[in-house]
Amino acid sequence: MTPELTPGVEELEAQERRLVFRTFTADDAWALGTLLVELARERQAPVAIDIHRAGQQLFHAALPGATPDNDAWIARKRRVVERYGSASYLVGARCRAKGTTFEESSRLDPDQYAAHGGSFPITVAEVGVIGAVTVSGLPQLQDHNFVVEALDHFLTDQAEAATDRTGQHERR
Repeated sequence: MTPELTPGVEELEAQERRLVFRTFTADDAWALGTLLVELARERQAPVAIDIHRAGQQLFHAALPGATPDNDAWIARKRRVVERYGSASYLVGARCRAKGTTFEESSRLDPDQYAAHGGSFPITVAEVGVIGAVTVSGLPQLQDHNFVVEALDHFLTDQAEAATDRTGQHERR
């Protein structure tokens, strides 16, 4: 098994620019959450999954092996996305790139905020960040990559469905 390469700040920022929705509804949260559950089951990943929009929890699931600690990690990582408008892993990477830690530079309560991988902003085009999709239960880079993979798959499927309906390529 090849170890995962740690992405740099530029690559992480490119992910955020690329993974943008046209709209994001409660039905989208259900579909995305269900996709994450399906992928986690295929991999037997012991994760908890959470999707929030504008302060409301739209989806939550805990798979076999997930623990209450995963829910606490979800809340801490999601608060980073809500505060900084960027992926929790990217916020931590920006700090590391400056030779510091998130805990040192933010001076935020580490019991409330964790700039560890796994929470990614739900960004709507011409609106901005409206929520977060978060996974906890794997090592932080794997949590991050798992969410990015699911978002990429979901948005590609949505764009293909829009193309089928209109004959023009449209990213949702």
